[in-house]
Amino acid sequence: MTKKRAVVLVSGGLDSATALAEARQAGFECYAMSFNYGQRHHQELEAARKVSRSLGVVKHVVIDLNLRAIGGSALTDDIEVPKHRDEAKMSAGIPVTYVPARNTVFLAIALGWAETLGAFDLFIGVNAVDYSGYPDCRPEFIKAFESLANLATQAGVEGKGRFRIHTPLIELTKAQIIRRGAELGVDFGQTHSCYDPTPEGRPCRACDSCLLRAKGFAEAGLTDAALAR
Repeated sequence: MTKKRAVVLVSGGLDSATALAEARQAGFECYAMSFNYGQRHHQELEAARKVSRSLGVVKHVVIDLNLRAIGGSALTDDIEVPKHRDEAKMSAGIPVTYVPARNTVFLAIALGWAETLGAFDLFIGVNAVDYSGYPDCRPEFIKAFESLANLATQAGVEGKGRFRIHTPLIELTKAQIIRRGAELGVDFGQTHSCYDPTPEGRPCRACDSCLLRAKGFAEAGLTDAALAR
């Protein structure tokens, strides 16, 4: 019996790695997509390649997309990455590390690939817990994009299938995501989360992403293998 195909957005972080593992566990034949979008560093793309390879995707593509041309984010512009913020500050509004329309753009391109593959399932590791603050990681955004996907594609309009956006991590804490990833065999030592790594590619351990990752591993009672690299 032929497996159903799924397109999985893989950033190189622990969330997307776990989402990919969830797609594989669900029996999908996985096609991974990552983006070279003008982000501050390329460590995450190397991590995405390692994760995709270790979790046995059929194909991994990296799309070149220059979001630095429009800027507006600490990840794509000359804006300082916030450091040493406490939980109250992290949860207060949308952070400057939000990249305008990033997930909308990424999902749109992934949708195009899914349609050419005859796939109707897309996986994205968005999470609405643990102070992410990003509007394009929320359930209402995913619901709206799923509706759009079925209205804006030939496959959807002609009734060949119904597109579904899978968000297996959206209501989990970082600790729960880490525990689940560990259960599914994710090698977190291959992942990269830091927004502002050192020139040697080491995590800064002070940005929001590093702090949330450290908190997640501590609460999960597990050691972060990425820090031992």
